[in-house]
Amino acid sequence: MARTVMEEARQGRVTDEIRAYAKVEGVAPEKLRRRIAEGRAVLIRNVFHPSEKLVAIGAGLATKVNVNLGTSSEVVDLDAELKKVEVANRWGDTLMDLSVGGDLDYIRREVLRASKLPVGTVPIYQVFIESFTKKRGGAYFTEEDLLKTVEKHLKDGVAFMTIHAAVTRDLALKVLRSERVIPVVSRGGDMVIGWMLHNKSENPYLKNWDYLLELFAQYDAVISIGDALRPGAIADAHDEFHVAELVEAARLAKRAVKKGVQVMIEGPGHVPLNDIIWSIKLEKRLTGGVPYYVLGPLPTDVAAPYDHIASAVGAALAAAAGADLLCYITPAEHLALPTVEQVEEGVKAYRVAAHIGDIVKLGKRASRWDREVSTYRGKLQWREMISRLIDPEAAWRVYTQYGTPKTNACTMCGGYCPMMWVMQQAKTVE
Repeated sequence: MARTVMEEARQGRVTDEIRAYAKVEGVAPEKLRRRIAEGRAVLIRNVFHPSEKLVAIGAGLATKVNVNLGTSSEVVDLDAELKKVEVANRWGDTLMDLSVGGDLDYIRREVLRASKLPVGTVPIYQVFIESFTKKRGGAYFTEEDLLKTVEKHLKDGVAFMTIHAAVTRDLALKVLRSERVIPVVSRGGDMVIGWMLHNKSENPYLKNWDYLLELFAQYDAVISIGDALRPGAIADAHDEFHVAELVEAARLAKRAVKKGVQVMIEGPGHVPLNDIIWSIKLEKRLTGGVPYYVLGPLPTDVAAPYDHIASAVGAALAAAAGADLLCYITPAEHLALPTVEQVEEGVKAYRVAAHIGDIVKLGKRASRWDREVSTYRGKLQWREMISRLIDPEAAWRVYTQYGTPKTNACTMCGGYCPMMWVMQQAKTVE
């Protein structure tokens, strides 16, 4: 019997589950089945712990937005993180618990309990931190410790995990000796690199890739191949290390697809605007269309504390080019742990970016929303127009910030509103 959704799809079965996800996406169930069978679409869930929100990502599907949250070693405030979960529930599609401070098991389980969305984690964080705490060195954990931590997260109900399997020991040594502006910016990637250097051994994820495939198949969860060497400066984009890791990630992704295990690839970090489109297309070409989960991309290094705006520009372009899941960035990026308010600012910016990309990627399926809003705007039907915007509450506050307009127009043009006048002018030419 088939045990993963990909294996079932390859047998030609359009299951009730596939039908449910297809209905949410507004696509034909057979199309979704075929894309899942080919590894070009995935269902973000843990088969034993389904989330309230059904989230599929991949070819022909709406661009999704991920919300990162979690404690740091400096700030441990679970109440604040759970408020961020509430923000994610309203605005996001998936969320990741990136906690590195406090009781990590308890925090993760509370986040899972509060989330309506599929939850992702980075298991290397926990095993590294526990090793650091108990053995006074983060690289003292064993391969068995790492694999048991991955399985614990799956048992708890985690739907997808960042697995930094594509950075080899040879590549790590080369990047540390390189003239990169910033050799490594990935926290989890650096933990894996530190383990390899300390133990003089190959990447434990890479060594145990076949076992990981079996483990994820059991829960039918999604492996998200992490980008340990993603560029943290636009000067480092698409250098030999960035591209070499992507090539290795593509190899691993193809092995996962062959085994019927759901997989996506992460990338690419800081990338100049003119490189973003071909960066997305490169990943798609190398992998045969495996879903791409992008951080940003951030097309400049100087925008903090406005990185949520700068990266939304890159994210919209990436989505239009075929990126499938956008990992948001907040105003606090590169500066601090984000507040609840900054999380909300970041995810709203990315909600806009995702839709901008979908207008290109999905055509009329996405742009009919814009046409509806514009039709009401042209008729000065403010309540109807505002109710259909991305954030109606915020829009209404702005519309009434000087009080209720004295005319049927807004307070920008007032009595000189061209749309108000043209409705009168049209009557004279009937």
